[in-house]
Amino acid sequence: MKIGTITLNIQNLLQLPTMLDNNIYLGLTNIAHMESSHPEDYAKYKNQIQNILSNPDYVGLNPKDGSIEYVKNFIISDEYVKVAVRVSSGDKYYARSLYVLNKRRTENFIKKGTLKKVDNSKN
Repeated sequence: MKIGTITLNIQNLLQLPTMLDNNIYLGLTNIAHMESSHPEDYAKYKNQIQNILSNPDYVGLNPKDGSIEYVKNFIISDEYVKVAVRVSSGDKYYARSLYVLNKRRTENFIKKGTLKKVDNSKN
């Protein structure tokens, strides 16, 4: 099921190549992975996945697997939550994982520029 799109703003910010299909999908295997890998985080934030993808506070590229990292800072819980989006073998983008990040580490990534601030008014 389609749950979002990689916007031109995000493509430009991360210097991604032009995409034929910039839709982001969520499949049953992705949900199962999220539930089994980070059950508490998934239970708490599963209803926020589309919000995180459409209104991230920060984005970055994971150098290990090339995934696009969408990060949202939830002020009320004082948590940074990441949704990682990876391209599949069929050149489709899937939300692959969701979990709460270590706050200090995330703030270091922001300071270093590894995670880039998103201006959501450009979406």
